Amino acid sequence: MENRQMSDSLIIGIFLAVIGGFLDAYTYLCRGQVFANAQTGNIVLLGIHFMEGHFNRVLYYLLPVIAFVLGILLAEKIRKYYWHHSKIHWRQIILVVELIVLMLVMFIPTHMMDMVCNVLISFVCSLQVQSFRKFQGYSYASTMCTGNLRSATEYLFKYNQSKEKEKLYVSLKYYMIIFFFIVGAGLGTIFTNWIQSYALIFCEVILLLVILILNKKQEV
Repeated sequence: MENRQMSDSLIIGIFLAVIGGFLDAYTYLCRGQVFANAQTGNIVLLGIHFMEGHFNRVLYYLLPVIAFVLGILLAEKIRKYYWHHSKIHWRQIILVVELIVLMLVMFIPTHMMDMVCNVLISFVCSLQVQSFRKFQGYSYASTMCTGNLRSATEYLFKYNQSKEKEKLYVSLKYYMIIFFFIVGAGLGTIFTNWIQSYALIFCEVILLLVILILNKKQEV
């Protein structure tokens, strides 16, 4: 038996996946149809607009990508300096930063300063995905689904070959993460259509809950 931090738990992975799906729906619906979480879509759209000569749109999709890169760098900086801090977990600092930034975005009216909002959300999404990369020892991403879908299907195949139930359980846990990402996207659609920019209050509540959970440890 070993002690493992709650940051590595399945419940944290589920909560963060809900936030990931929520933010993707939010930015697409009311912040100019930009995907703030996974930058692949933005990079593809960047290339399309560049080749079509729409250079103003190139900048529109380039800035979230740059913000994502800066978020990764900041997450590593925070991890380095607070790794051995005795009173606060460095991941809690990450979540507090995410909470504050999303609160700022929440008070910017819909369809105003959308580029700034997308840059800020891309920034906090990169903080999250860089800081929470495992559940129960297995690598995953809380803000995108491609890698999770690959891992889920890989473990399903391994179970089919070996009949080891542990591999089936791992596969189902990955599919559970994907399911809750979809749930988050659905909730993001409902809340965004209902209260527009203030929909982010949902993410604020979940982030506060995750920060509190991180004070505890679980045994595995």
